Amino acid sequence: MTEDPRQVLVAGVGNIFLGDDGFGVEVANRLSGVPMPEGVHVADFGIRGVHLAYELLEGYDALVLIDALPMAEAPGTVAVIEPDMAALTPRGPDVAPAMDAHSMNPGVVLGMLAGLGGTLDVIRVVGCEPATLEDGIGLSGPVAAAVDDAVTVVKQLVDEIRGTAGKGART
Repeated sequence: MTEDPRQVLVAGVGNIFLGDDGFGVEVANRLSGVPMPEGVHVADFGIRGVHLAYELLEGYDALVLIDALPMAEAPGTVAVIEPDMAALTPRGPDVAPAMDAHSMNPGVVLGMLAGLGGTLDVIRVVGCEPATLEDGIGLSGPVAAAVDDAVTVVKQLVDEIRGTAGKGART
C-alpha cells in the first residue's frame, strides 16, 4: 500500500503594480508551466491574502510562499526563510490579526491561518531582495534575472518537503 502524497501549496504573492513586488507572481506564473509532482499545487495569489489563508485550510501539509522580501541584501538576492509560526500566532482566544482584503502581508496571512485553527507542518518563504517597490509594472533587471534561480529553489524545496512533511494542515 502506498502512502498518499504530501500536499504542498506553492503560492506566489505580491502586487504587480509595484515593480519588484510582483516577483512572487512572476515566479508562480513561470512555475505553472513546469511539471510538478502529484499533490503540489502552484498558484498566483497576488494580493488576495484572505483567499490564501482559506485555501491553506483545504488540507495542505506545507506552504512554499514566494515574495519580494527586503533583507538588506543586493537586489536580486534569493533566500529561503523558515518563519517562526509562534511569533505569528495571535495571543488569546479572541485575538484575530488585522486583515486588509486588498493587501498581502505573509505574516498576517499565516497569523490568520493560526487564528482560524489551521496549522502547517512546513512553511518556507522564498524571498528576493527588491530593487524598487515604486509604482510601475515590470520587474527590475536584477529581480527579473533572479526568477529562474527562484524557480530552481522552489523545485528543490518541493522535493525536500515531500520527503519530510508530516500530516498536514489541520483545523
